[in-house]
Amino acid sequence: MTGIEIITVERRSELKDFIDLPWKIYAKYPNWVPPLKKEVRRMLDPCIHPFWEFSERILFLARRSSKTVGRIAGIIDRRHNEFHGEQMGIWGFFECADDPEAAAALFSSLETWVRRKGMTFVRGPFNPSINYELGLLIDGFDYPPALMMTYNPPYYPGLVESCGFTKEKDLFAFMIDGAYRIPEWLDRLAERMVQKKGIHIRGFRLKDPTPELALVREIFNDCWSGNWGYVPLTDNETLEMGKNMLKIADPDLAFFIYYEDEPAGVCVILPDINPLLKRLNGRIGLPGLLKILIYRREITGLRCLIFGIKEKYRQLGLPMLAFRHLYEIVRKKEKYRYLELGWTLDDNESINFLIEEAGARIHKKYGIFRKSL
Repeated sequence: MTGIEIITVERRSELKDFIDLPWKIYAKYPNWVPPLKKEVRRMLDPCIHPFWEFSERILFLARRSSKTVGRIAGIIDRRHNEFHGEQMGIWGFFECADDPEAAAALFSSLETWVRRKGMTFVRGPFNPSINYELGLLIDGFDYPPALMMTYNPPYYPGLVESCGFTKEKDLFAFMIDGAYRIPEWLDRLAERMVQKKGIHIRGFRLKDPTPELALVREIFNDCWSGNWGYVPLTDNETLEMGKNMLKIADPDLAFFIYYEDEPAGVCVILPDINPLLKRLNGRIGLPGLLKILIYRREITGLRCLIFGIKEKYRQLGLPMLAFRHLYEIVRKKEKYRYLELGWTLDDNESINFLIEEAGARIHKKYGIFRKSL
């Protein structure tokens, strides 16, 4: 492919180019929110992040006339492949100029690598798996992303499809804004739930997070085990995620639902710190600490990260109780003006129906793309 050189990332300088590239790609896209560079570096480090205890990866750069114009990661998630009996290669961390030749060269290099590893198809984007950031934004470009949700230029889906990929799944993100009022029917059902014996809600015990995170993992692995693409979280992954969540958690917005003293469900909602991350522009340091003090008031939204009810308790109407509980809490916290719920699978009709009936609207759509090898 004339003019494009593909480089396998091996040196520190090449890793720096890999991490820095988005700042060039998104210079004309003000809705993009820069990640913290140290967190990206940690995520990609096989010696540090627990995801790589059971996975492997390769990083590629695309250069045109010595200028970096694209990047991609090839990933093998052995836990996914063992759990689902698949030979799936993953593409992720994709960024590219509007350059079909560069995109084609990146995907060709990735496909060669995963084919040599014995994989039969490629799916993505997962950054690096379904339990982290994922999906290509296909609708909702006029709004910035919420915490831990992806954003990309509108031309990305076309680039991916030009490389032979087809959309396999749609993911939805729902929005509830400051004008929201809980529907009367939901309020009535929730009141009935409150009157039932044995049902109660308790908040996270943030002073002793390790057993709380273990309980989140237990409920997560029960709730999502039947979902498309599900991969069980490991203990180390849960601790890694929990450590990051605890840095920003609002203790009133993370809670467990109990039925007869048994944990039946979990809800984790985090402040949407993306407006602050945008101010930090990839770095903290002393200037960043000052920005945190000055601009933390710009955090006015929430992101629902986890909400699930164990399968054997799903006929009890517990989501109604949780919705009203959240509504009452957020109503008292005047600084929060919106809540983004998601993502959900497009074919998870029961949960999508419930969310829409509760008054939320589809805010954004994301795609997962696949290609057979």
